[in-house]
Amino acid sequence: MNDQIQPAAAPTSASGTVRVFIALAPPDDAKEELARELRPAYRAYPGMRWNRIEDWHITLAFLGELPVAAVPLLQPPLAALAAAHRPLELALHGSGHFDHRVLWSGIGGEVHGLHLLTARVRAAVKGCGIAFEDRPLRPHLTLARSRRSDPSSAVEIAGTLTGFSGRTWQARRLHLVGSNIGRGPGPIHYRDIRSWEFIGRD
Repeated sequence: MNDQIQPAAAPTSASGTVRVFIALAPPDDAKEELARELRPAYRAYPGMRWNRIEDWHITLAFLGELPVAAVPLLQPPLAALAAAHRPLELALHGSGHFDHRVLWSGIGGEVHGLHLLTARVRAAVKGCGIAFEDRPLRPHLTLARSRRSDPSSAVEIAGTLTGFSGRTWQARRLHLVGSNIGRGPGPIHYRDIRSWEFIGRD
């Protein structure tokens, strides 16, 4: 993901829908710090389906497939929310796995503030009349997925990263993101539809 400000066209399907989520993105130097820590795993586990470093993100609300016409409805309330919210101090910290297959990095720092921001983001989405599965937030950054024939790699890699503690950084932008998931055999790519700077003090 990048920090572009101008709106971009989202990847759409033939049925006129786009898969959308709202997220934060670590800055490049924080991602590169973790990527250096992962280099031995990149070499040792080439069968893992590694996410591109430019796509690393912290999902606040996953909205799923939306009609393209619904996306502009989200932009004014999200812009207003970002303008009123201050940046958060966060860090990449530790690691773990979901269902023995999904490798992730944990999030440290102002986690309570992250939960409050998430609640505000989800309230803004609901205020637009957009329904989505409102699952409890488990702050993380997804790094890779193992193949079904490889049940142990994610668990093993997570074990090597439990002591990782990255530098503190500021989450300065709120991202509205579209993905091409399910739109072909290639890798999943994400693209900012729009992003907004946090400029508030609270």
